[in-house]
Amino acid sequence: MKNLFKKKNELSQKTETVSLQIEGMTCSGCSLHIEKDINKKDGILISSVNHETGKGEFTFDTAKLNKEELINAVNSIGKYTVVKGNEKEDCCDSISDSTTDKASNKGKNQFDLIVIGGGSAAFSAAIKAESLGLTTLMVNGGLDFGGTCVNVGCVPSKNLIRAAETAYHTTHSNFAGIKPKGADIDFAQIIKDKKALVAALQQQKYMDVVSDFENLTMLKGWAEFVNNNTIIVDGKDTYTATNVVIATGATTNIPNIEGLNEVGYLTNVSLFDLEEKPKSLTIMGAGYIGLEMAMAYNRLGVKVRIIEFTDRPLRSQTEDITDVLVEQMKSEGIEILPNFRAFKFEKEGNDTIIHCNCPDGSTTQIVEKGHIVVATGTTPNTSKLGLKKIDLKLSERGHIVVNEKMETNISNIYAAGDVTNTPPFVYTAATEGSTAVNNAFSLSKQSVDYASLPWVVFTDPQIAGAGMDEYEAEKEGIPFEVSKLELSHVPRALAAQDTRGFIKLIRNTETDKLIGARIIAPEGGELIQQLSMAIKFGITVKDLAESFYPYLTLGEGIKLAAITFGKDVSKLSCCAS
Repeated sequence: MKNLFKKKNELSQKTETVSLQIEGMTCSGCSLHIEKDINKKDGILISSVNHETGKGEFTFDTAKLNKEELINAVNSIGKYTVVKGNEKEDCCDSISDSTTDKASNKGKNQFDLIVIGGGSAAFSAAIKAESLGLTTLMVNGGLDFGGTCVNVGCVPSKNLIRAAETAYHTTHSNFAGIKPKGADIDFAQIIKDKKALVAALQQQKYMDVVSDFENLTMLKGWAEFVNNNTIIVDGKDTYTATNVVIATGATTNIPNIEGLNEVGYLTNVSLFDLEEKPKSLTIMGAGYIGLEMAMAYNRLGVKVRIIEFTDRPLRSQTEDITDVLVEQMKSEGIEILPNFRAFKFEKEGNDTIIHCNCPDGSTTQIVEKGHIVVATGTTPNTSKLGLKKIDLKLSERGHIVVNEKMETNISNIYAAGDVTNTPPFVYTAATEGSTAVNNAFSLSKQSVDYASLPWVVFTDPQIAGAGMDEYEAEKEGIPFEVSKLELSHVPRALAAQDTRGFIKLIRNTETDKLIGARIIAPEGGELIQQLSMAIKFGITVKDLAESFYPYLTLGEGIKLAAITFGKDVSKLSCCAS
């Protein structure tokens, strides 16, 4: 739609015409809304707004108004936002350099935005940039486009976890009247199916999504900064942009242990592609990545050992959670060695000898006949970026330091995803990528709030959380109370004859608002989003306790856990409040 409005008494004022890219318009009513309101502004002579192109053209009297005041006036109209960096001026019928078309800019290796990386944060940034009409260059080195999650992380691991779960239930039953007889496991076929799934989702959820983007250029190669606005790719071609988003992700942190590089090791990148079933695995590290791999491969018939240098697995969580998990893992035959620290690796024939310091101060030698798998956390991918040239601020662990707006210490450089000092999840990375582009080009800033962030560890039972736990609440000085409901009090768990785990709620005693939740339960991850929303929107424990829940669902456990703050649920009848 194009609607032109002219004010009366146009004389020989000195005028300026500005073309603005406006975000937030969805229909012709939006165009009319902006024109109607902006024409009330003293100094506006002509306004023309088109919701289909997202552009507005405004002619104004420079004696009464300037460009910045015009932009502020548009931003003050409801939900609409002027995209910074896309303003084009036509002053006194002259054409400025800023009106150079995008095609010629691209030909000069000049872009509005450069995105370094090719994972979730990078694609989210590119999608946002396309919606704003920005010319964008995405440069990706290392993993294929799609990054860690689809290629070597979330997708392949969860596929293998589900396959392993299916195998497990063919040999284990919770019902005395059902005698499982096992299954024939074609390990190579499982990995081939996993590879097919990864390839399909990488194409469908990443490459196909951007295939029709008019303003996106994708390039494979390693980017290095020349200055704040310019990068050089593979030491050859240079590219320049107004703003840059760094979204290079992270990779496995390889510990500096004598002999490790010489004996050879696997990480999630290489392990998930092995079509020949390993004889056995020794997994170095008992964080969520190591634990998920351990359970999956153990259930697929691989003997698994875990070496952990702290006192227990998943040290970031409270001991009552890890106690439940350790009991389950040991019952399945997984060997867990807490407080063991490897200090040397060496080969003896086909075997790998692992020299370890033991909890009692002695040393021992562990023989691994299969593979060593390193799962000792991650390290951000920053070493090849040439960040010293631009003095970009990093944390002690090497992450790019950003604030809640994804801004770095350099005004035109933003960062998002696992390369930053933010929670390392694919869904937070996606939000951060979009937020970074919005804040780089829009005058209306957005922030990312992690206070109610939900997360899940896909072991069995699953571990899930949102908000703070009791130790974090105590550290923050918040008055709190904890309710812990064992699954033996949840009718769904009793019906399934699987009562492993509990639901834990943490409330602020002064406000009764839920401030945190921790769950360890079969499929417990399916409960956490509701609790995350309750934390985000200030829902009280009383509200949770008095809401309706379908009987014989795991979700009913939330109601019972909320009731537990004031009552003994063991003395309540079914469905009672």
